[in-house]
Amino acid sequence: MTDITADNAHFEAPVRRTTNTGLRRRLMLGLGAGVVLVALGYGGYEYWASGEVSTDNAYVGAEVAQINSQVSGPIARVAVRDTDMVRKGDVLVEVDSADARIAVAQAEGNYRSTLQRVSQYYAQRAGAAATVQARLSDVSRTSDEYARDQRLDASGAVAKLQLVTARTAVDAAQANLVAAREALQAQDEMVKDVSIADHPETVAARAALAKARLDLSRTVIRAPVDGIVAQRKAQVGQSVQPGQSLMTVTPIAQAYVDANFKESQLGHVRVGQPVTLTSDLYGGKIVFHGKVAGMGGGTGSAFAVIPAQNATGNWIKVVQRVPVRIALDAGEMAAHPLRVGLSMTATIDTSKAN
Repeated sequence: MTDITADNAHFEAPVRRTTNTGLRRRLMLGLGAGVVLVALGYGGYEYWASGEVSTDNAYVGAEVAQINSQVSGPIARVAVRDTDMVRKGDVLVEVDSADARIAVAQAEGNYRSTLQRVSQYYAQRAGAAATVQARLSDVSRTSDEYARDQRLDASGAVAKLQLVTARTAVDAAQANLVAAREALQAQDEMVKDVSIADHPETVAARAALAKARLDLSRTVIRAPVDGIVAQRKAQVGQSVQPGQSLMTVTPIAQAYVDANFKESQLGHVRVGQPVTLTSDLYGGKIVFHGKVAGMGGGTGSAFAVIPAQNATGNWIKVVQRVPVRIALDAGEMAAHPLRVGLSMTATIDTSKAN
């Protein structure tokens, strides 16, 4: 029995070693195949994805319309609330218009008074011209009388006193003519090369009236764009001043996306390239499309309130990000509205030229 057991052990050992060697060979082959598959997969990914750059550091933005008061006075009515959808031209706030209406009435009265006064300038100019003609007639008449008296004086038919009186009358008539001409010139300057409607005083009075009417119209504050009301601060009875903020209107139909790409991703990004986007609001089922509208003039850190100072001994390089402005498709925005500040994932197809 001992010999048989020893013989069996002698034959089983080589079989066990052969089995272990085959297993190691299969494992090595599997590992090698796995490495090859990973390499092929990575190479395929690089091949297919090399024409795209993507980031989830992207957010919805919009040119928010700031609603301010342009006149002073108490608020009479607030027509909207936060989250209300408004159209361009809708009434947002009404300021008490009593003072503005009084100002319009006063400006209208001043305008009419100015028209009357300017009309008088033209009438006075005509009167000054008539006076000049009368003074010319006086000069002609007194000159003729003086010449006649001189002829009579030569024959001794007129007294010396009468001749002196005639000469004095000529001098007075000429002086009156000079004064009349000066008055006419002064009136000419008041109406020179202008009509009543274009006279400077008329223009100034008309402008004052237009300003009063404009201030009256500004007591009714309307939405400048389509959008959603946000940050409403206006309250009925509140006294407001020009420039005071009342609310904002966010034009969601004109929203865009600012995607912050790494500087290493921007080598092939060009204006006009197509972009696909998804939002956390709708998930991956809703895909938005857009185009690259432009790239920022600097990195986010460069325009920070306290810019980074890298001139230190413990400097560590940090990959910077540059904002890329993406214009969205208006039809898709209308079908699936977005809100300012929402997170987005943006992918730019850099394989296509702009």
